[in-house]
Amino acid sequence: MTDSKTSTEQATTLCEAFQHNAAIDPDAVALRTPGDTQTMTWREYAADVRRVAAGLAGLGIGHGDTVSMMMANRIEFYPLEVGAQHLGATSFSVYNTLAADQLTYVFDNAGTKVLICEQQYVDRVRASGAKLEHIICIDGAPDGGSAEKILSLADLYAAGSDDFDFESTWRAVRPDDVVTLIYTSGTTGNPKGVEMTHAHLLFEARALESVLGVRFGDRSTSFLPTAHIADRTMALYNQEVFGAQITVVADARQIAAALADTRPTIWGAVPRVWEKLRAAIEFTVTHEQDEPKQQALQWAMSVAGKRAAALVAGEPVSDDLAAEWDKADELVLSKLREKLGLDEVRWAVSGAAPIPIETLAFFLGIGIPIAEVWGMSELSCVASVSHPADARLGSVGKLLPGLEGKIADDGEYLVRGPLVMKGYRGEPAKTAEAIDPDGWLHTGDILDVDADGYLRIVDRKKELIINAAGKNMSPANIETTVMAACPMVGAMLTIGDGRPYNTALLVFDADSVGPYAAQHGIADASPAALAAHPEVLARIAQGVAEGNAKLSRVEQIKRFRVLPNLWEPGGDEITLTMKLKRKPTMAKYAAEIDELYASDPGPDVHEPLAASTAQPS
Repeated sequence: MTDSKTSTEQATTLCEAFQHNAAIDPDAVALRTPGDTQTMTWREYAADVRRVAAGLAGLGIGHGDTVSMMMANRIEFYPLEVGAQHLGATSFSVYNTLAADQLTYVFDNAGTKVLICEQQYVDRVRASGAKLEHIICIDGAPDGGSAEKILSLADLYAAGSDDFDFESTWRAVRPDDVVTLIYTSGTTGNPKGVEMTHAHLLFEARALESVLGVRFGDRSTSFLPTAHIADRTMALYNQEVFGAQITVVADARQIAAALADTRPTIWGAVPRVWEKLRAAIEFTVTHEQDEPKQQALQWAMSVAGKRAAALVAGEPVSDDLAAEWDKADELVLSKLREKLGLDEVRWAVSGAAPIPIETLAFFLGIGIPIAEVWGMSELSCVASVSHPADARLGSVGKLLPGLEGKIADDGEYLVRGPLVMKGYRGEPAKTAEAIDPDGWLHTGDILDVDADGYLRIVDRKKELIINAAGKNMSPANIETTVMAACPMVGAMLTIGDGRPYNTALLVFDADSVGPYAAQHGIADASPAALAAHPEVLARIAQGVAEGNAKLSRVEQIKRFRVLPNLWEPGGDEITLTMKLKRKPTMAKYAAEIDELYASDPGPDVHEPLAASTAQPS
């Protein structure tokens, strides 16, 4: 077996890195689904990549052409994506929830020639009127319509020529070729296509490896959409560059079960996933039927809670508490991590949105340290992180090696270095707005940097609230703090710009309302029914009060309204990457917001409970 790290460090393209890793242990499993219902070895993977590249070349795809993917997380994605890379093509994924007119824009902006998709999306793609040369349907061709344009995977393979020179083709791929596009789901206007090259993604992978450590055979999962740079970085690119084994999870709601099956050694998730795992652990402890087991769990969790509280307070863990934790870990917590499937994880990260310090401390308390990361598509995903052993609660770590950072006069954080994108596809003016003549990317984020170089996110530059008294506040900080105490709330919008006090619109978390209703004997679990249910409103009022207790007086939520609907990703209120569309949402709910500030508000407006009654249920 060759030294994978040495050879990977020498690779100048993802194709070269992939070919190296595929040769290390060809019979090792590279891709799998939970329960091994599907597996693909490196040998099979490499053979499929060759077939895909030959087939796409036979369809006229070559260096610089664009291929789009539209499918759920599935094994077939990987050789299709990597096969396109081996032609020097640009291959990217679109969000499966995009409407027909959104598809029209993205395909046109990207210059898509070939779309590879699942059958269920063909009609929507046709309705978009996008000018595509071919549609390849990976799970059977639909009937009717423009059937002559629809090809199967077998048709794709058959298009390959016997004399296709695969070796010289992939070796001709250059480091500065655009390998993928990430469409930022903008809070206003059309999304922008961030162009990333082989050099960008190799630098990102190596920089992360230098901080966190990634090895051939490391286990991780793919469960976020492949249109999201976080999934590509943690799964696809870690696999291509370092040889990680990826378990592909088609339904993100099944990630908890998939963890126990995968036993990841490296893993990352967004805050809502971590928070749901926390809720599941707490539910398990509360509902353990065996009384001795429940007592043991409660004791161990109380010890973990004391450790977490000390860490949040920035206090040292006493020798007595450390000894008690070691005992709890040996008897209970280690078994709990094993049941979760996180007993072999060397590092775990959280990113894409702020995560409550309490959530990080909870997992640290049970022996799962998590490092918070910061970055954006324009920086090829992650730009700052520290190893969990070096992480500081509330910080997103330090800039990755090789990057420069500085704070502008208005507080905006600027970054320069090899991770800064090539530009926005077809948008030179917007690219020039984002990257100044000296090469600094204007991130749009307000960050603080401490004396040791640790970064702390304040908020988005354009989203800071300045109240009627001129006080600057971070809505994201307020929302993260309050939502940590309201697990049934899925999204929250803080209002207060130019206002005398802060208010909020809250919506339920789609995955939590059903279980909550069942646990509390509430027959109707619809958002409309729950938003009017006195017990539910009282629990939310209690959670808002608990969150307020951790905020300064000026930041606190004085009134709130629970909306009788859900906010779906890609809808009017939140983007596909779960970012709030603040201005459009405030415009949409202008009447409800005005009522929050009325001197005599209606019955749908509520206030947090008084501090004396705001005790956890």
